[in-house]
Amino acid sequence: MRIVAVDPDSCVACRNCEYTCAFQQTGDFDRARAHIRVAYYPAERACVPFTCMHCAEAWCMEVCPAGAIARNEETGAVEIDAARCAGCKMCLLACPFGNIGFDEADGVSGKCDLCGGDPRCVGSCISGALEYVEVEDAFAFRREALDTRLRHVLRLDKGRP
Repeated sequence: MRIVAVDPDSCVACRNCEYTCAFQQTGDFDRARAHIRVAYYPAERACVPFTCMHCAEAWCMEVCPAGAIARNEETGAVEIDAARCAGCKMCLLACPFGNIGFDEADGVSGKCDLCGGDPRCVGSCISGALEYVEVEDAFAFRREALDTRLRHVLRLDKGRP
């Protein structure tokens, strides 16, 4: 299975991924309706894109009382069927990463669906911070890079060798 992997050290907070996702999902450029988010921390000069991890054990799928969340057999993406979504927001509570949003305009939950296997956010990323890779390749080197970045941002490495 493939997912969108994130390299926070490469992100420049251009937000092209948010605009592209919003347009892909809704036909407009309202970033609030995008299924990828860029958290920007100006004081620390850090920006981190967040999107669905399409978990092997998808808690959002397990908790959905309407059965609106299912895994796409072709792409492996955990997808929400908006027509079946009851708008209860249980999936938002269940996601341990906070990567599901609620579209107030439509009254349904929404999340990354990998654009049918061709995530547009990856193609619009000008810095190479987003990659569409096999899940086992995504975390091998990213975890170490993220740990280093977070230590710096949180200033936990001061005074330590």
